[in-house]
Amino acid sequence: MSGKFITLEGGEGAGKSTLARALAARLGRAGVDAVVTREPGGSPGADAIRALFVRGAADKFAPLTDALLIAAARSDHVARTIAPALAAGRWVICDRFTDSTRAYQGAGRGVDVRTLAALDALIDAPVPHLTLVLDLDPKSGVRRSQGAQAGEDRFEKMDLAFHERVRAAFLSIAADEPQRCAVIDAAKDKDAVLAAALAAIAARLGVQA
Repeated sequence: MSGKFITLEGGEGAGKSTLARALAARLGRAGVDAVVTREPGGSPGADAIRALFVRGAADKFAPLTDALLIAAARSDHVARTIAPALAAGRWVICDRFTDSTRAYQGAGRGVDVRTLAALDALIDAPVPHLTLVLDLDPKSGVRRSQGAQAGEDRFEKMDLAFHERVRAAFLSIAADEPQRCAVIDAAKDKDAVLAAALAAIAARLGVQA
């Protein structure tokens, strides 16, 4: 079975990490070898950048600096984790990828989308076979996420208008690329979210799990 690349996107507290683990478990029972990873992070070098990126004050870095840090982390992540796994025929489930950069650093912080696209082209970032967009009201999401990752609350500190721009960007991406993206109501309980994700995988990638 050839490798497939699934990304999970959405705002704070949408349940991406929980869903990633559940999907890997269900796919494993169906005979699919799936790697779970995340951004920023996913390789030793990228994890070191993550430690800088997700901690501290909301305005710790200028918007372009944020984008460059993410690009550096992604370059290492793709080279050392994602590309080798896909080449070996494994599936990769990634908690955040390029759409998060477009939503957070682009729509949220105002970095030109052409700059972001140029960075991803330089990295040769792979296009996901399927992107699951977990949609949730930003107020609810920020409340859910508080305290989930000790100290990793830099983006939770952004104002509500920022999080609303991020949500709108994710929904716009999904509307523009319906062949790649499926929107899931993340306000539902985790079992319903998992069922919706599995249905999307079955419909788009032809695997029942």
